[in-house]
Amino acid sequence: MRKFVVIPDSFKGTMSSHTICSIMEQAIKRMIPDTQVVSVPVADGGEGSVDAFLQAVGGEKRRCTVQGPYGEQTEGFFGLLPDGTGVVEMAAAAGLPMVGGARNAERTTTYGVGQLMAAALDAGCKKLVVGLGGSATNDGGCGAAAALGAAFLDRNGTRFVPVGRTLEQVDRIDLTGLHPRLKTVPVIAMCDVDTPLCGLAGAAAVFGPQKGADAAMVARLDAGLHHFAHVVLRDTGKEILNLPGAGAAGGMGGGMAALLGAQMQMGIETVLDTVGFDAMLQGADLVFTGEGKLDTQSLRGKVVLGVAHRAQKAGVPVVAVVGDIGDHIEEVYDQGVTGVFSINRVAMPYEAMKSRAADDLRLTMENLLRFYCMPQARK
Repeated sequence: MRKFVVIPDSFKGTMSSHTICSIMEQAIKRMIPDTQVVSVPVADGGEGSVDAFLQAVGGEKRRCTVQGPYGEQTEGFFGLLPDGTGVVEMAAAAGLPMVGGARNAERTTTYGVGQLMAAALDAGCKKLVVGLGGSATNDGGCGAAAALGAAFLDRNGTRFVPVGRTLEQVDRIDLTGLHPRLKTVPVIAMCDVDTPLCGLAGAAAVFGPQKGADAAMVARLDAGLHHFAHVVLRDTGKEILNLPGAGAAGGMGGGMAALLGAQMQMGIETVLDTVGFDAMLQGADLVFTGEGKLDTQSLRGKVVLGVAHRAQKAGVPVVAVVGDIGDHIEEVYDQGVTGVFSINRVAMPYEAMKSRAADDLRLTMENLLRFYCMPQARK
């Protein structure tokens, strides 16, 4: 019996990774009935990450009441996987869709994200994975740290929970009251960007505008993060100003690394480790992966390349089925990708092809499998 592993990213704005897995699996079983298909939907740390992990390896979704981006009560959730890994997506408590048109990165908080992390720790998780993506915040992760017991004090010694507009008021940080299980439970910050904390390429400048920040607000937010980084260095000894990925999710990457001892890790590496991808490759004949567009950005460690690196070590060929193919991607072939195929069968622009993407994916998969099943192709 042949074995195929299906592990695509979503085609953002078109198809979820779960939908793509389903279409690919159905095509494989229709063309090669006597086969084993292992499907692993992939999420990048943003909305849908918990469900993707649960669909891939099982487990349960647990719900709890937490604070939303503006401190309002909302129902959040986290995942608890069979191996004891807890999975939190910050979008569940501080996501951009939660604020609707009321976007203001100076006022939003990650406090609810910390509450979800605390709930996962209290549930007995043995490892905690936190997806940094889709946030409406720019508080450096201070809200989350405060929910987990960190104390932020102003010049008068008054304890408060900083948000974007009050980061400059942080005068001292006390971590002695942190959740005790943070000392023994490893924390992984799942992040796919290497954005620095501050500057023209930093959290406020790059992501602030989509969170409601005009130029003046961006400048204030950036100054607040810069001040925060200096207090963090003085009080914890952790340097986050130049830490790659510190600017992820409004500076939460840096806050998690310095205040909570989190390890920053590329999203796909976290997924592959958590689902036991290396074991899945044993006995596999072929891996199907993909993403919305394969381009030079993909070479920085996105899903296709992350999958290909692992599969190459195991000697398993990898087929990337993508929405579109950019220029200058030839390097992917040296990094484990055997072939790249676009589902854009009639060379239509993105908006026009969205409605037919599912059918085009199915037909592309069937064509690839017809070729694979040719006797001469198996020799």
